[in-house]
Amino acid sequence: MKTKAVRVHCAGGPEVLSFETVELLQPGSDQVLIRHTAIGVNMIDTYHRSATQGQYKLPLPATLGVEAAAVVEAVGSGVETVSVGDRVGYFNFPGAYAEKRLIDAWRLIPIPDDIDDKQAAVSFLKGATAYYLLHRVWKMTPGATILVHAAAGGVGQILSRWASRKGVTVIGTAGTDAKAEVAKGAGCSHVINYSKDDFVEKVHGLTEGRGVDVVFDSVGRDTFHKSLDCLKPLGLIVNFGQASGAVESFDISILAGKGSVFLAKPTLATFTKNHNDLVELAEGVFNAIREGIITADIALTESLENAASVHEKLESRKITGASILIP
Repeated sequence: MKTKAVRVHCAGGPEVLSFETVELLQPGSDQVLIRHTAIGVNMIDTYHRSATQGQYKLPLPATLGVEAAAVVEAVGSGVETVSVGDRVGYFNFPGAYAEKRLIDAWRLIPIPDDIDDKQAAVSFLKGATAYYLLHRVWKMTPGATILVHAAAGGVGQILSRWASRKGVTVIGTAGTDAKAEVAKGAGCSHVINYSKDDFVEKVHGLTEGRGVDVVFDSVGRDTFHKSLDCLKPLGLIVNFGQASGAVESFDISILAGKGSVFLAKPTLATFTKNHNDLVELAEGVFNAIREGIITADIALTESLENAASVHEKLESRKITGASILIP
């Protein structure tokens, strides 16, 4: 059996993405053959494409993409959790940039009837990330104040909306006035345009010098050290991405000097080790969709073979909202 997929054979820019035909076997024991209906595109896909070492490097050649909605086409022996024709989804598992794929049954989550495929495909990864950040890494506390970098981005908007609805004051950062407006619409009480203002100075002004309880930082190298200066004593900085590059090694005594602050470097993989973990996060995402906390703000829809152009737009930070590929 043959299928089309977007593959990488060497690390590099968007130009290394190759749309090609690959062979698929029939599903083996505890495996499922699925046909993708909608594929989410995320910053981590660009990390996987360009990584030459470290946690983001995939064994090559590799098919990119870590979340999708699909329909079950065939099941292997021992599979009892899904049946042919079921609508399912998955996240945090590479191989989504394909028309069809094989996947272990335990990774699949049934998509409820009230959630459509496109909505699920662009919500799983970002929503699950926001869920574990706000419910597991740091549990939302009404009255707290947080700083969310890239607040107009996919995860940033969800973090801002979710936290603000739970009584948390959210200060966001964005790089343009247009993105600042998006962040305000997502629930930020204040938005700092870091291309115009020093966000450390602004944060201390907004908090009357106290600083924030938590910084959620998906930007990385460009914001990390200045973010430490935004924290209250005993505050927490959560670095969960590196849009500007990885944070360079530093002397951990810096954390003591900034007020005995805490650093977390969580990954979604830690919170998705088994089917029960996946179900917990997915249910959190589905409920947040129903409550309007997560919205299907799809800014860009492209065919699967145009994945390279989507990566170019994503890395240039020209997209506000979600991107989706349709096989």
